[in-house]
Amino acid sequence: MTHQVHAFEPPERFVAGTVGPPGERTFFLQARGGGRLVSVALEKVQVSLLAEKLEELLTEAQRRFGVDLPEAPAALGDNDPLDTPVDEEFRVGTLGLAFDVDSATVVIEAIAAGEVEAEVELGESEDEDEDDEEPDEDLDRLRVRLTPQATREFIERARRVVNAGRPPCPLCGQPLDPAGHLCPRHNGYHR
Repeated sequence: MTHQVHAFEPPERFVAGTVGPPGERTFFLQARGGGRLVSVALEKVQVSLLAEKLEELLTEAQRRFGVDLPEAPAALGDNDPLDTPVDEEFRVGTLGLAFDVDSATVVIEAIAAGEVEAEVELGESEDEDEDDEEPDEDLDRLRVRLTPQATREFIERARRVVNAGRPPCPLCGQPLDPAGHLCPRHNGYHR
């Protein structure tokens, strides 16, 4: 089966966003450019880790290569909802990050979740060079190239989106539903 690589180098817009009420939100990365719109679904923790690791990548690029980093945006920046229609191209399984020194850009690659089939060979000897490909090489992917400024803006929005959910319980840290929750620190009594 053929795979698609949705490349936006650079995109007109690249954001993290959600669809649905808090507690039932679906998280998306969305890239727009050249008349195309691609939305990929992922988990809240993936969005949070992506923002954290992008911050680390920018800091490391500055330390190693002397890249001038912009300050975190003081204004809110892009706070618009996701572009419609939000059609999920695929669910993200793996996220990859790189810094391209030549162009001073950050490359983000979201790779579709795939089922890895374990093949068991019993006593058969085959040419081992056949399966030298990476296991995820035949999976769809979204590749985005961002400037350090655009990366900072993405990080700030991603953090806002993650933090916009249900507030945490002050005792156990689990999300509070509007009706409360069964707090393990109160031996299962509603809080």
